[in-house]
Amino acid sequence: MSRQLQARRTVGVCKNVWLEFTQLAADYKAVNLGQGFPDFSPPTFIQEALNEAVSGGHQMHQYTRAFGHPPLVNILAKFFGKMVAHETDPLEDVLVTVGAYQALFCTFQALIDEGDEVIIVEPFFDCYQPMVKMAGGTPVCIPLRPRAESGGVLSSADWLLSAEELASKFTARTKAIVINTPNNPLGKVYKAEELQMIADLCIKHDVLCISDEVYEWLVYDGNKHVKMAGLPGMWERTVTIGSAGKTFSATGWKVGWVIGSGNIIQHLKVIHQNCVYHCATAAQEAVARGFEREYELYGSPESYFQQLPAMLHHKRRKLASCLESVGLRPVMPEGGYFMITDISSVEVDLNDQSAADEPADFRFVKWLTKEKGLATIPVSAFYSPEHSKDFDKYIRFCFIKEDSTLNAAEDILRKWRAAE
Repeated sequence: MSRQLQARRTVGVCKNVWLEFTQLAADYKAVNLGQGFPDFSPPTFIQEALNEAVSGGHQMHQYTRAFGHPPLVNILAKFFGKMVAHETDPLEDVLVTVGAYQALFCTFQALIDEGDEVIIVEPFFDCYQPMVKMAGGTPVCIPLRPRAESGGVLSSADWLLSAEELASKFTARTKAIVINTPNNPLGKVYKAEELQMIADLCIKHDVLCISDEVYEWLVYDGNKHVKMAGLPGMWERTVTIGSAGKTFSATGWKVGWVIGSGNIIQHLKVIHQNCVYHCATAAQEAVARGFEREYELYGSPESYFQQLPAMLHHKRRKLASCLESVGLRPVMPEGGYFMITDISSVEVDLNDQSAADEPADFRFVKWLTKEKGLATIPVSAFYSPEHSKDFDKYIRFCFIKEDSTLNAAEDILRKWRAAE
Protein backbone atom coordinates (compact mmCIF):
# COMPACT_ATOMS: atom_id res chain seq x y z
CA MET A 1 0.00 0.00 0.00
CA SER A 2 1.17 3.54 -0.69
CA ARG A 3 -0.76 5.05 2.21
CA GLN A 4 0.54 4.89 5.78
CA LEU A 5 -0.30 1.59 7.45
CA GLN A 6 0.67 2.44 11.02
CA ALA A 7 -1.87 4.22 13.21
CA ARG A 8 -0.38 7.44 14.56
CA ARG A 9 -1.15 6.44 18.15
CA THR A 10 1.42 3.63 17.90
CA VAL A 11 4.27 5.82 16.68
CA GLY A 12 7.10 5.92 19.19
CA VAL A 13 5.80 3.12 21.42
CA CYS A 14 7.15 0.11 19.50
CA LYS A 15 10.24 -0.58 21.62
CA ASN A 16 9.72 -3.08 24.43
CA VAL A 17 12.41 -3.96 26.94
CA TRP A 18 10.90 -7.40 27.70
CA LEU A 19 10.89 -8.55 24.09
CA GLU A 20 14.49 -7.43 23.63
CA PHE A 21 16.05 -8.79 26.80
CA THR A 22 13.98 -11.99 27.04
CA GLN A 23 15.17 -12.91 23.55
CA LEU A 24 18.74 -11.97 24.45
CA ALA A 25 18.66 -14.24 27.50
CA ALA A 26 17.31 -17.10 25.39
CA ASP A 27 19.87 -16.57 22.62
CA TYR A 28 22.77 -16.80 25.08
CA LYS A 29 21.16 -19.48 27.30
CA ALA A 30 21.79 -17.20 30.27
CA VAL A 31 20.86 -17.76 33.90
CA ASN A 32 17.72 -15.63 33.92
CA LEU A 33 17.31 -13.22 36.82
CA GLY A 34 15.79 -10.73 34.41
CA GLN A 35 12.13 -11.33 33.65
CA GLY A 36 9.83 -11.42 36.68
CA PHE A 37 8.43 -14.91 36.89
CA PRO A 38 9.02 -17.85 39.25
CA ASP A 39 11.01 -20.79 37.91
CA PHE A 40 9.05 -23.08 40.24
CA SER A 41 5.45 -24.28 40.20
CA PRO A 42 2.50 -22.58 41.89
CA PRO A 43 1.35 -24.05 45.23
CA THR A 44 -0.21 -27.48 45.06
CA PHE A 45 -3.66 -26.30 46.15
CA ILE A 46 -3.99 -23.89 43.22
CA GLN A 47 -2.75 -26.49 40.73
CA GLU A 48 -5.31 -28.95 42.10
CA ALA A 49 -8.00 -26.30 41.80
CA LEU A 50 -7.17 -25.86 38.10
CA ASN A 51 -7.12 -29.63 37.53
CA GLU A 52 -10.53 -29.94 39.20
CA ALA A 53 -11.86 -27.03 37.18
CA VAL A 54 -10.89 -28.47 33.79
CA SER A 55 -12.37 -31.82 34.87
CA GLY A 56 -15.50 -30.24 36.25
CA GLY A 57 -17.85 -30.57 33.31
CA HIS A 58 -18.54 -28.86 30.02
CA GLN A 59 -19.31 -25.45 31.57
CA MET A 60 -15.67 -24.98 32.61
CA HIS A 61 -14.70 -25.09 28.93
CA GLN A 62 -17.28 -22.58 27.74
CA TYR A 63 -17.93 -18.87 28.14
CA THR A 64 -18.69 -17.53 31.58
CA ARG A 65 -19.86 -14.04 32.53
CA ALA A 66 -17.98 -11.53 30.34
CA PHE A 67 -16.96 -9.21 33.17
CA GLY A 68 -15.79 -11.94 35.51
CA HIS A 69 -16.66 -15.49 36.53
CA PRO A 70 -19.28 -15.19 39.34
CA PRO A 71 -17.34 -17.19 41.97
CA LEU A 72 -14.24 -15.06 41.33
CA VAL A 73 -15.86 -11.62 41.43
CA ASN A 74 -17.77 -12.69 44.55
CA ILE A 75 -14.66 -13.65 46.53
CA LEU A 76 -12.65 -10.68 45.22
CA ALA A 77 -15.39 -8.32 46.37
CA LYS A 78 -15.60 -10.06 49.74
CA PHE A 79 -11.81 -10.06 50.26
CA PHE A 80 -11.21 -6.54 48.98
CA GLY A 81 -14.20 -5.10 50.81
CA LYS A 82 -12.87 -6.48 54.08
CA MET A 83 -9.43 -4.95 53.47
CA VAL A 84 -10.66 -1.45 52.64
CA ALA A 85 -13.67 -1.52 55.01
CA HIS A 86 -16.03 -0.69 52.17
CA GLU A 87 -18.87 -2.84 50.88
CA THR A 88 -17.86 -3.89 47.37
CA ASP A 89 -20.45 -4.96 44.80
CA PRO A 90 -19.12 -8.01 42.91
CA LEU A 91 -21.12 -7.29 39.78
CA GLU A 92 -20.61 -3.53 39.61
CA ASP A 93 -17.25 -2.84 41.27
CA VAL A 94 -15.08 -5.69 39.92
CA LEU A 95 -13.85 -6.44 36.40
CA VAL A 96 -11.75 -9.54 35.65
CA THR A 97 -9.17 -9.08 32.90
CA VAL A 98 -6.51 -10.99 30.98
CA GLY A 99 -3.83 -10.23 33.55
CA ALA A 100 -3.01 -6.90 35.15
CA TYR A 101 -1.68 -5.78 31.75
CA GLN A 102 -5.16 -5.76 30.24
CA ALA A 103 -6.52 -4.20 33.43
CA LEU A 104 -4.16 -1.27 32.87
CA PHE A 105 -5.02 -1.08 29.17
CA CYS A 106 -8.76 -0.94 29.89
CA THR A 107 -8.18 1.70 32.56
CA PHE A 108 -6.21 4.07 30.34
CA GLN A 109 -8.43 3.54 27.29
CA ALA A 110 -11.61 4.08 29.27
CA LEU A 111 -10.59 7.05 31.41
CA ILE A 112 -7.91 9.03 29.55
CA ASP A 113 -8.91 11.37 26.75
CA GLU A 114 -7.05 13.43 24.19
CA GLY A 115 -5.09 16.14 25.98
CA ASP A 116 -5.47 14.71 29.49
CA GLU A 117 -2.34 14.73 31.62
CA VAL A 118 -1.43 11.64 33.64
CA ILE A 119 1.15 11.93 36.41
CA ILE A 120 3.34 8.82 36.58
CA VAL A 121 5.62 8.21 39.56
CA GLU A 122 9.00 6.82 38.51
CA PRO A 123 10.37 4.21 38.38
CA PHE A 124 7.29 2.73 36.73
CA PHE A 125 6.35 -0.48 34.96
CA ASP A 126 7.25 0.32 31.39
CA CYS A 127 3.77 -0.11 29.84
CA TYR A 128 2.27 2.87 31.71
CA GLN A 129 3.77 5.52 29.48
CA PRO A 130 2.95 3.98 26.06
CA MET A 131 -0.56 3.11 27.21
CA VAL A 132 -1.17 6.71 28.27
CA LYS A 133 0.13 7.93 24.91
CA MET A 134 -1.99 5.47 22.92
CA ALA A 135 -5.06 6.75 24.78
CA GLY A 136 -4.17 10.30 23.67
CA GLY A 137 -2.92 11.42 27.07
CA THR A 138 0.27 13.22 28.03
CA PRO A 139 2.54 11.50 30.59
CA VAL A 140 3.91 13.82 33.28
CA CYS A 141 6.68 11.98 35.10
CA ILE A 142 8.11 12.57 38.57
CA PRO A 143 10.82 10.37 40.07
CA LEU A 144 11.23 8.97 43.53
CA ARG A 145 14.65 10.21 44.60
CA PRO A 146 17.09 8.51 46.98
CA ARG A 147 17.77 10.55 50.08
CA ALA A 148 21.31 11.62 50.87
CA GLU A 149 23.26 8.56 51.94
CA SER A 150 23.74 8.11 55.65
CA GLY A 151 25.75 4.91 55.57
CA GLY A 152 24.56 1.38 56.25
CA VAL A 153 22.40 -0.79 53.99
CA LEU A 154 20.48 1.10 51.35
CA SER A 155 16.72 0.48 51.41
CA SER A 156 13.84 1.20 49.05
CA ALA A 157 12.40 3.20 51.98
CA ASP A 158 15.17 5.73 51.31
CA TRP A 159 13.60 6.64 47.96
CA LEU A 160 11.10 9.45 48.51
CA LEU A 161 8.53 11.48 46.64
CA SER A 162 8.80 15.24 47.14
CA ALA A 163 5.45 16.67 48.21
CA GLU A 164 6.35 20.07 46.75
CA GLU A 165 7.51 18.65 43.43
CA LEU A 166 4.45 16.43 43.15
CA ALA A 167 2.07 19.30 43.91
CA SER A 168 3.69 21.31 41.12
CA LYS A 169 2.78 18.62 38.57
CA PHE A 170 -0.98 19.01 39.07
CA THR A 171 -2.68 21.28 36.54
CA ALA A 172 -6.19 21.89 35.26
CA ARG A 173 -5.49 19.16 32.66
CA THR A 174 -4.47 16.47 35.16
CA LYS A 175 -6.88 13.53 34.93
CA ALA A 176 -5.07 10.84 36.91
CA ILE A 177 -1.96 9.81 38.81
CA VAL A 178 -0.44 6.33 38.57
CA ILE A 179 1.36 4.72 41.50
CA ASN A 180 2.75 1.23 42.02
CA THR A 181 3.06 -0.14 45.55
CA PRO A 182 4.99 -2.30 46.23
CA ASN A 183 6.98 -0.79 43.42
CA ASN A 184 8.56 -2.60 40.49
CA PRO A 185 11.58 -2.41 40.13
CA LEU A 186 12.47 -0.64 43.37
CA GLY A 187 10.49 -2.61 45.95
CA LYS A 188 9.29 0.53 47.74
CA VAL A 189 6.21 0.04 49.92
CA TYR A 190 4.45 3.37 50.34
CA LYS A 191 3.73 4.33 53.92
CA ALA A 192 0.24 5.49 54.91
CA GLU A 193 1.43 9.09 55.26
CA GLU A 194 2.97 9.02 51.76
CA LEU A 195 -0.28 7.72 50.29
CA GLN A 196 -2.26 10.29 52.26
CA MET A 197 -0.18 13.08 50.74
CA ILE A 198 -1.04 11.78 47.26
CA ALA A 199 -4.68 11.28 48.23
CA ASP A 200 -4.97 14.86 49.50
CA LEU A 201 -3.75 16.17 46.15
CA CYS A 202 -6.13 13.88 44.24
CA ILE A 203 -9.08 15.15 46.26
CA LYS A 204 -7.96 18.78 46.03
CA HIS A 205 -7.64 18.65 42.23
CA ASP A 206 -10.47 16.15 41.57
CA VAL A 207 -8.08 13.59 40.05
CA LEU A 208 -8.27 9.81 39.72
CA CYS A 209 -5.67 7.50 41.25
CA ILE A 210 -4.67 4.37 39.33
CA SER A 211 -3.07 2.17 41.98
CA ASP A 212 -1.14 -0.82 40.67
CA GLU A 213 -0.98 -3.20 43.65
CA VAL A 214 -0.08 -6.51 42.01
CA TYR A 215 2.63 -7.26 44.61
CA GLU A 216 0.37 -6.44 47.56
CA TRP A 217 1.01 -9.72 49.42
CA LEU A 218 4.79 -9.53 49.13
CA VAL A 219 6.07 -7.27 51.93
CA TYR A 220 8.96 -7.83 54.34
CA ASP A 221 10.50 -6.73 57.61
CA GLY A 222 7.22 -5.74 59.25
CA ASN A 223 6.15 -3.42 56.44
CA LYS A 224 2.44 -3.23 55.74
CA HIS A 225 0.73 -2.79 52.41
CA VAL A 226 -1.80 0.04 52.59
CA LYS A 227 -4.50 0.17 49.92
CA MET A 228 -5.10 3.62 48.46
CA ALA A 229 -8.82 2.90 48.06
CA GLY A 230 -9.13 2.49 51.83
CA LEU A 231 -8.09 6.08 52.61
CA PRO A 232 -10.85 8.62 53.35
CA GLY A 233 -12.41 10.01 50.20
CA MET A 234 -10.46 7.73 47.86
CA TRP A 235 -12.84 4.84 47.17
CA GLU A 236 -14.80 6.85 44.62
CA ARG A 237 -11.67 7.99 42.75
CA THR A 238 -9.31 4.98 42.92
CA VAL A 239 -8.85 2.18 40.40
CA THR A 240 -7.00 -0.75 42.01
CA ILE A 241 -5.16 -3.22 39.79
CA GLY A 242 -4.53 -6.81 40.94
CA SER A 243 -2.95 -9.99 39.58
CA ALA A 244 -3.49 -13.68 40.23
CA GLY A 245 -0.16 -14.35 38.52
CA LYS A 246 1.70 -12.43 41.21
CA THR A 247 -0.63 -13.58 44.01
CA PHE A 248 -0.40 -17.33 43.34
CA SER A 249 2.92 -17.55 41.44
CA ALA A 250 1.13 -18.43 38.20
CA THR A 251 2.01 -15.65 35.76
CA GLY A 252 1.09 -17.73 32.69
CA TRP A 253 -2.55 -17.97 33.72
CA LYS A 254 -3.04 -14.29 32.88
CA VAL A 255 -5.86 -13.54 35.33
CA GLY A 256 -6.05 -9.99 36.64
CA TRP A 257 -8.70 -7.60 37.87
CA VAL A 258 -9.70 -4.01 38.43
CA ILE A 259 -11.65 -2.98 41.51
CA GLY A 260 -13.25 0.41 42.08
CA SER A 261 -16.48 2.31 42.28
CA GLY A 262 -19.09 1.02 39.84
CA ASN A 263 -19.44 4.42 38.17
CA ILE A 264 -15.76 4.12 37.13
CA ILE A 265 -15.68 0.39 36.37
CA GLN A 266 -18.66 0.67 33.99
CA HIS A 267 -16.45 2.56 31.54
CA LEU A 268 -13.69 -0.05 31.73
CA LYS A 269 -16.28 -2.72 30.93
CA VAL A 270 -16.98 -0.98 27.62
CA ILE A 271 -13.36 -1.35 26.60
CA HIS A 272 -13.21 -4.94 27.86
CA GLN A 273 -16.33 -6.05 25.98
CA ASN A 274 -14.95 -4.58 22.75
CA CYS A 275 -11.46 -5.96 23.29
CA VAL A 276 -11.09 -9.49 24.71
CA TYR A 277 -14.72 -9.72 25.95
CA HIS A 278 -14.02 -12.71 28.15
CA CYS A 279 -11.28 -14.44 30.18
CA ALA A 280 -10.52 -18.15 30.52
CA THR A 281 -13.26 -19.79 32.59
CA ALA A 282 -11.25 -22.61 34.19
CA ALA A 283 -8.42 -20.30 35.23
CA GLN A 284 -10.91 -17.92 36.87
CA GLU A 285 -12.56 -20.83 38.69
CA ALA A 286 -9.18 -21.99 40.04
CA VAL A 287 -8.23 -18.48 41.17
CA ALA A 288 -11.61 -18.15 42.89
CA ARG A 289 -10.98 -21.35 44.83
CA GLY A 290 -7.52 -20.12 45.75
CA PHE A 291 -8.91 -16.90 47.19
CA GLU A 292 -11.68 -18.76 49.02
CA ARG A 293 -9.01 -20.89 50.70
CA GLU A 294 -6.92 -17.84 51.57
CA TYR A 295 -9.95 -15.99 52.96
CA GLU A 296 -10.47 -18.79 55.48
CA LEU A 297 -6.77 -19.01 56.35
CA TYR A 298 -6.07 -15.28 56.28
CA GLY A 299 -3.40 -14.33 58.82
CA SER A 300 -2.60 -17.91 59.79
CA PRO A 301 0.73 -19.71 59.20
CA GLU A 302 -1.01 -22.01 56.70
CA SER A 303 -1.90 -19.09 54.43
CA TYR A 304 0.07 -18.87 51.19
CA PHE A 305 -0.05 -15.10 51.68
CA GLN A 306 2.14 -15.73 54.75
CA GLN A 307 4.26 -18.55 53.34
CA LEU A 308 5.30 -16.93 50.06
CA PRO A 309 6.75 -13.71 51.54
CA ALA A 310 8.47 -15.78 54.24
CA MET A 311 10.18 -17.84 51.56
CA LEU A 312 11.06 -14.78 49.48
CA HIS A 313 12.45 -13.01 52.55
CA HIS A 314 15.26 -15.59 52.61
CA LYS A 315 15.83 -15.42 48.86
CA ARG A 316 15.97 -11.63 49.09
CA ARG A 317 18.68 -11.78 51.75
CA LYS A 318 20.54 -14.46 49.82
CA LEU A 319 20.69 -12.29 46.71
CA ALA A 320 21.62 -9.14 48.65
CA SER A 321 24.48 -10.96 50.41
CA CYS A 322 25.74 -12.25 47.08
CA LEU A 323 25.70 -8.80 45.47
CA GLU A 324 27.43 -7.21 48.45
CA SER A 325 30.09 -9.93 48.50
CA VAL A 326 31.17 -9.07 44.95
CA GLY A 327 31.32 -5.33 45.64
CA LEU A 328 27.94 -4.27 44.31
CA ARG A 329 25.54 -2.04 46.27
CA PRO A 330 22.02 -3.51 46.38
CA VAL A 331 18.99 -1.52 47.46
CA MET A 332 17.08 -3.75 49.89
CA PRO A 333 13.43 -3.93 48.76
CA GLU A 334 10.61 -3.61 51.28
CA GLY A 335 8.27 -5.53 48.99
CA GLY A 336 7.87 -7.27 45.62
CA TYR A 337 10.41 -9.73 44.25
CA PHE A 338 12.93 -7.49 42.56
CA MET A 339 16.15 -5.90 43.75
CA ILE A 340 18.09 -3.13 42.07
CA THR A 341 21.81 -2.66 42.56
CA ASP A 342 24.20 0.20 41.89
CA ILE A 343 26.81 -0.76 39.28
CA SER A 344 28.62 2.60 39.15
CA SER A 345 31.67 1.17 40.92
CA VAL A 346 32.11 -1.56 38.29
CA GLU A 347 34.64 -1.01 35.54
CA VAL A 348 34.28 -3.25 32.49
CA ASP A 349 35.12 -2.81 28.84
CA LEU A 350 31.74 -2.35 27.20
CA ASN A 351 33.04 -2.63 23.65
CA ASP A 352 29.85 -3.83 21.98
CA GLN A 353 29.56 -1.37 19.10
CA SER A 354 25.97 -2.41 18.41
CA ALA A 355 24.99 -0.88 21.78
CA ALA A 356 27.34 2.12 21.71
CA ASP A 357 24.53 4.69 21.68
CA GLU A 358 22.49 3.06 24.44
CA PRO A 359 22.37 4.02 28.15
CA ALA A 360 25.11 2.67 30.40
CA ASP A 361 22.84 0.17 32.15
CA PHE A 362 21.58 -1.23 28.81
CA ARG A 363 25.17 -1.74 27.67
CA PHE A 364 26.16 -3.35 30.97
CA VAL A 365 23.19 -5.74 30.97
CA LYS A 366 23.96 -6.81 27.41
CA TRP A 367 27.61 -7.36 28.31
CA LEU A 368 26.67 -9.37 31.42
CA THR A 369 24.30 -11.55 29.39
CA LYS A 370 26.57 -12.12 26.40
CA GLU A 371 29.93 -12.40 28.13
CA LYS A 372 29.03 -13.91 31.51
CA GLY A 373 25.73 -15.68 30.89
CA LEU A 374 23.66 -13.82 33.50
CA ALA A 375 20.49 -11.99 32.44
CA THR A 376 19.18 -8.93 34.29
CA ILE A 377 17.17 -5.82 33.32
CA PRO A 378 18.38 -2.21 32.95
CA VAL A 379 16.60 0.09 35.41
CA SER A 380 16.59 3.16 33.12
CA ALA A 381 13.92 1.28 31.11
CA PHE A 382 11.56 2.12 33.99
CA TYR A 383 12.05 5.87 33.52
CA SER A 384 10.91 8.52 31.08
CA PRO A 385 13.49 9.80 28.56
CA GLU A 386 13.89 13.03 30.51
CA HIS A 387 14.93 11.20 33.70
CA SER A 388 16.49 7.93 32.49
CA LYS A 389 20.03 9.32 32.37
CA ASP A 390 19.87 10.08 36.11
CA PHE A 391 19.19 6.43 36.93
CA ASP A 392 21.25 4.44 34.41
CA LYS A 393 23.67 3.22 37.07
CA TYR A 394 21.27 0.54 38.33
CA ILE A 395 20.26 -2.91 37.10
CA ARG A 396 17.40 -5.10 38.31
CA PHE A 397 17.56 -8.69 39.56
CA CYS A 398 14.54 -10.97 40.13
CA PHE A 399 14.77 -13.23 43.17
CA ILE A 400 11.57 -15.30 42.92
CA LYS A 401 13.75 -18.15 41.69
CA GLU A 402 14.84 -21.58 42.84
CA ASP A 403 17.88 -21.52 45.13
CA SER A 404 19.73 -23.46 42.42
CA THR A 405 19.14 -20.56 40.01
CA LEU A 406 20.28 -18.01 42.57
CA ASN A 407 23.33 -20.18 43.30
CA ALA A 408 24.17 -20.33 39.59
CA ALA A 409 23.94 -16.54 39.39
CA GLU A 410 26.15 -16.19 42.46
CA ASP A 411 28.73 -18.50 40.93
CA ILE A 412 28.83 -16.37 37.76
CA LEU A 413 29.25 -13.16 39.72
CA ARG A 414 31.98 -14.54 42.00
CA LYS A 415 33.99 -15.95 39.09
CA TRP A 416 33.71 -12.68 37.19
CA ARG A 417 34.84 -10.55 40.12
CA ALA A 418 37.61 -12.99 41.07
CA ALA A 419 39.04 -12.80 37.55
CA GLU A 420 39.38 -9.01 37.63
